[in-house]
Amino acid sequence: MSPSIHSIGTAVPPTIIGQDHIRDVFRSQPDLGRLAPRLIGAVFDGAQIDTRHTVIDELGAEQPGQPDAAPVFFDRAEGRILRPGTGARNDVYVERSPDLFVRAAEEALAGATGITAADVTHVVTVSCTGFFAPGPDYLLVRRLGLAPSTRRLHIGFMGCYGAFPALRAARDTCLAEPDAVVLVVCAELCTLHLRSSDDTDAIVASSVFADGAAAAVVSSRPAAAGAPVLDLDVLETVLTPVGEDDMAWSIGDQGFDMVLSSYVPHIVEEHVDSALAPLLEAGGVAVDEIDGWAVHPGGRSILDRVESQVGLSEAQMAPSRRVLREYGNMSSATVLFILREHLEGRGGADDAPAPPAVRRVCAMAFGPGLTVESALLTRRVGD
Repeated sequence: MSPSIHSIGTAVPPTIIGQDHIRDVFRSQPDLGRLAPRLIGAVFDGAQIDTRHTVIDELGAEQPGQPDAAPVFFDRAEGRILRPGTGARNDVYVERSPDLFVRAAEEALAGATGITAADVTHVVTVSCTGFFAPGPDYLLVRRLGLAPSTRRLHIGFMGCYGAFPALRAARDTCLAEPDAVVLVVCAELCTLHLRSSDDTDAIVASSVFADGAAAAVVSSRPAAAGAPVLDLDVLETVLTPVGEDDMAWSIGDQGFDMVLSSYVPHIVEEHVDSALAPLLEAGGVAVDEIDGWAVHPGGRSILDRVESQVGLSEAQMAPSRRVLREYGNMSSATVLFILREHLEGRGGADDAPAPPAVRRVCAMAFGPGLTVESALLTRRVGD
């Protein structure tokens, strides 16, 4: 049997920030240059995001007054975004990320028909927004009560495409060990690294990044009767010939520094066809034979360029745009949110009918390098 995703679970922090609210916060900062507020307004308004989730509770618009504790990220009394050091930001990652890792994993396990925590043989975790050791892979073994012999792998600092190497590791494991059950969990706290700035890259990052986690249960076990699965048919990776300096991620004194140049959508548009070619060839399909798409929403312009260049319909892009609108860009976790739409039969427009019993899906994400990761999947329902 082909290794399959049997279930996907997700988790987000409780604090929701509306795009209009956070736009006004960022453009009202006193340290901005004359033109920055206008640029911030245009970038935030053009992002096609309504809401995002954050672990920074101070940013919640609905919280009345100033909390008793001294503010760390946002002084509500003065309306001022603060500049905590990298250590302070990582302290919040250590405190808040475990809940997201665990909740997403628990939901995925609860949704995997015929599979329980006792069946898990491998754990693969993904994150690029913080560090601690023993890491999230260890944490999940302990918190979920998995066997002490559970084999573990943590994939760190790969950016928005990190879920794909994790799924590849899970697929390879299941091919080598047919009885394996692999739990893949991605959790990102991107908002910990947002800051007030005149810099265009920082403004773009502040307009799209969000916090969230997603988990997938991968196994070669037969799908339970009536249960949908996503077969992991083919996974490919391609480095574009340009873009190394246009998308990058490094550690600074005041959080992680993101380079996200305005040239990235152009690079994606120019090279997406050649990046998809080896995937389509290996899968023996053409673009027009693929029903559903899960394109990582690095931003609205990236989705626009992929849709136009590949020749996709609005309905095919609807799941990606829906996740962007409701959750923003949660880095590595985001593509699993979109694949959950396909797995659960919501892989089209909001008013689309249920998908056919067998459906081809293409997933792709972009990250530092510029790296293009892609996967070809088949959605089917167990007999």
